[in-house]
Amino acid sequence: MSMWGPNMTGRPYPLDYSAGTRDSAVIHFFNAVYAWMAVGLAVTASVAWLVFSHREAWAAVFTGGAMMGIFIIQIVLVVVISAAVRKVSAALATGLFVIYAALNGLLFSSIFMVYTQSSIAGTFVACAAMFAVMSLYGMFTKTDLTTMGKILFMALIGLIVASVINLFVASSGLYWLVSYAGVIIFAGLTAYDTQRLQGIAVSTQGDAALAARLSVSGALMLYLDFINMFLLLLRFLGKRK
Repeated sequence: MSMWGPNMTGRPYPLDYSAGTRDSAVIHFFNAVYAWMAVGLAVTASVAWLVFSHREAWAAVFTGGAMMGIFIIQIVLVVVISAAVRKVSAALATGLFVIYAALNGLLFSSIFMVYTQSSIAGTFVACAAMFAVMSLYGMFTKTDLTTMGKILFMALIGLIVASVINLFVASSGLYWLVSYAGVIIFAGLTAYDTQRLQGIAVSTQGDAALAARLSVSGALMLYLDFINMFLLLLRFLGKRK
């Protein structure tokens, strides 16, 4: 699973409901973003449960080179959606996003083998609440989060490096440090990415086709923030079988 989403640019535009047309464009854009994000999460959860329920399918995913192949395909999909979103149709961008979410579901099926279903559900609710708070903050704050976003991006790179190092040293202290830091980083990225998407919504208000395509890549961006935060929270809140 990729730890980072599409690289889109956009200046922050705090919501001002007296602005009329601009705010209408922002609201319409975010309705699409959150809707596609919800679809992605639903696809991931459904595929994960189906694979877990059929042990033959689960064994096929996690034996041989299948898991590595899925991971590589996911990386390719994120790169393609990020690089070509302004060129491909909204339908194709949506299809690629749904495929990515389904592939994530194949890998996510493993959490049902490790954690109880009740703790997974509880963690999802906690993550959804945290995500909602941070996304609303990014949407309504008057503060420009650009500088914070740059810091968070550098912290994310450090997080990835530390995670790779810990694969070899297997330090429990580093494991928990990465977990705590990761939750904070992805919570911050949720606010930052939401604010960036506001700028994109405003800049594309005169181009419905482009807005439709970018709403899909925006959904992927927030989807990645959500699932990474969920996986990290699961380390704390998940009850192992």
